[in-house]
Amino acid sequence: MKRILVALPLNEEQCDRLHRAAPGTEMHITAHPTEEDILWADVIMGNVPVEIIRKNDHLEWFQSNFAGPDPYLAPGVLPEGCFVTNATGAYGLAISEWMLGMWLGLCKDLFLYRDRQNRCEWDAIERPVRSVDGSRVLCVGLGDIGSSFARRAHAMGARVVGVRRHAPDSWPAYCERVVGQADLDAELPEADLVALSLPGTDETAHLFDAARIARMKPGSILINVGRGTAVDTDALTEALRSGHLFGAALDVTDPEPLPADHPLWKLPNVLITPHISGRFSLPRTLDLIVDIFAHNLGRYLRGEPLDNQMSRLTHYVSEDTVGQRLRCEPDA
Repeated sequence: MKRILVALPLNEEQCDRLHRAAPGTEMHITAHPTEEDILWADVIMGNVPVEIIRKNDHLEWFQSNFAGPDPYLAPGVLPEGCFVTNATGAYGLAISEWMLGMWLGLCKDLFLYRDRQNRCEWDAIERPVRSVDGSRVLCVGLGDIGSSFARRAHAMGARVVGVRRHAPDSWPAYCERVVGQADLDAELPEADLVALSLPGTDETAHLFDAARIARMKPGSILINVGRGTAVDTDALTEALRSGHLFGAALDVTDPEPLPADHPLWKLPNVLITPHISGRFSLPRTLDLIVDIFAHNLGRYLRGEPLDNQMSRLTHYVSEDTVGQRLRCEPDA
């Protein structure tokens, strides 16, 4: 009998859904698993402590509740034959709405007005505001999160260009085109907004270094919800301070947490949140994670290939993912 540990704060209905998906198994659901629980399980759902899970040498499948479970993909953490799946499809809605809110807030100077409100100042900001309609958006990373944002940006009248590791033969209707990473530099000077949703890999580390940030369109905006390591923080700080970039919205930073004395905190054209655009702040996110796991439980028990499988080498998920099917959003 397979032993399944679910380490998430689920409600009664969600627990029932998982039990129905895995008949004939022994399932333990708790938001606070013990070391004994973690070492007992053949399957673990939820990001339990890395230092404990690495002691489980019989683990067959680890289902992360994150889109980017980087610490668990490191060599030696999980057994060699252990499947690793992520929560692709669960976070696109919450994070893309965060991105949209930050983008609009920067375009309309809303956060500067909040600063003035805190000082009880009734003063207009004497400069034109921006519109998202007609702006060119470059989505670097077009997985679940990047695609969700691209779809919403397109719906608001933006002209969207996507960037993937390799140029595809076709692309969804909400993108004017999708190019490979080799063409990134050619696209940067035209983009009013650059939206990053990249995993943390050697390939993406400092992808946006000083030279690439300098290639960005003067007065453009940068949003980063992937990994802070994709951006050279010092170069970004200087570009924002000098005015080369109009603004930035960062849910991830490098280092993370951002030190209290870092100059980024003091820049008025930067919006920083502590990696909270996803998590379970939107209740629907946890419900989608349960759907993803329940679907894969059936496949696992039938001996079928799992969806949302991650490569430990590239940290990317397979193209055909259950998360994209469960999201149930149209492509146009």
